Amino acid sequence: MCNDKIIRRIAGLFVMASVALGYLMHPGFLFFTAFVGFNLFQSSITNFCPLELMLGKAGMFGCAPRSNR
Repeated sequence: MCNDKIIRRIAGLFVMASVALGYLMHPGFLFFTAFVGFNLFQSSITNFCPLELMLGKAGMFGCAPRSNR
């Protein structure tokens, strides 16, 4: 499990970066913004977050893999 602040911080960073890239480089980067938004929405419903899973497996930011229930 990860601290929710880490997940929100990384998601916010991804959104800001993809909006900036969409504005400065190519509008196609805005699809990444939509992807991050969709993942935030589905994780609020299903309680499954792909970023939390990846950070847990990598052991980054104090995150630990979820134990089998």
